[in-house]
Amino acid sequence: MEPPQEPAAGTRRRRRRGGGKNRRKSSSSQQAPLTAAAPPPPSSPPAKRRRKAGADQVAAKPKMGNTASLLDKMRARLSGGHFRMLNEKLYTCSGQDAFDYFKDDPNLFDVYHSGYHEQMSHWPEQPVNVIISWLKSHNASWTVADFGCGNAAVAKNVKNKVFSIDLVSDDPSVIACDMAHTPLEPSSVDVAIFCLSLMGTNYPSYLEEANRVLKPSGWLVIAEVRSRLDPNTGGADPEKFSEGIIQLGYSLVLKDAKNKMFILFYFRKKEKSKVVKNIDWPQLKPCLYKRR
Repeated sequence: MEPPQEPAAGTRRRRRRGGGKNRRKSSSSQQAPLTAAAPPPPSSPPAKRRRKAGADQVAAKPKMGNTASLLDKMRARLSGGHFRMLNEKLYTCSGQDAFDYFKDDPNLFDVYHSGYHEQMSHWPEQPVNVIISWLKSHNASWTVADFGCGNAAVAKNVKNKVFSIDLVSDDPSVIACDMAHTPLEPSSVDVAIFCLSLMGTNYPSYLEEANRVLKPSGWLVIAEVRSRLDPNTGGADPEKFSEGIIQLGYSLVLKDAKNKMFILFYFRKKEKSKVVKNIDWPQLKPCLYKRR
């Protein structure tokens, strides 16, 4: 009888692998719950808490962009409030008082002009640019006096000789003085400009000073905020305003009221005229900005 044959080696290996596989599956399935339920090492919870706390701190930290934006808004609000205060001061005091006020602290004038330019940036058209264009279309040999020149935009943009006049300036080309009392010689200029600068309670004295320094046949150009010359909103009657200047010895050549923000007047000084005494000037209401 032949001895019983051994099973093939491959068969044993397959069985062994199969059995081992089943044993491993069984072992894994039995141990899985134990692994999931096993408590973490004693040091794990503090580490997790530290990581979570760190994440919360990062999330709570404000972004630099948001912080900068908030600071900019706060600065703008403070600057706007300061401008409104200074603007009201200029409209409700005399020219001499304003000159003394800004002379004591010249930096305030810079604050005012920064706010002024911010307000003007919202206007669709700047009156000073209209006046500059008008000057460029006329005689470049004319001498000009710019009363209340601000940043001296007229002088910087025309070929004419320009006397730039304002209350305070760190620009040596600007004459700092009360506009009712300038150092200009009588009958020495061809054009006198008031671009939104008839601000003091004694504004007629500014016009009288312009009349003193203007040559016969000289031009008086005035740009004024529309609301100040609108009787429907408490402003002065523009006809009465013009009449006061006519009584100084001028004729009204043109009144340009097409802009919704300002009105332009072009007066010309008569060759010979008798100035009316005790002119009944209308009161120009202050142009005050509302708090936003």
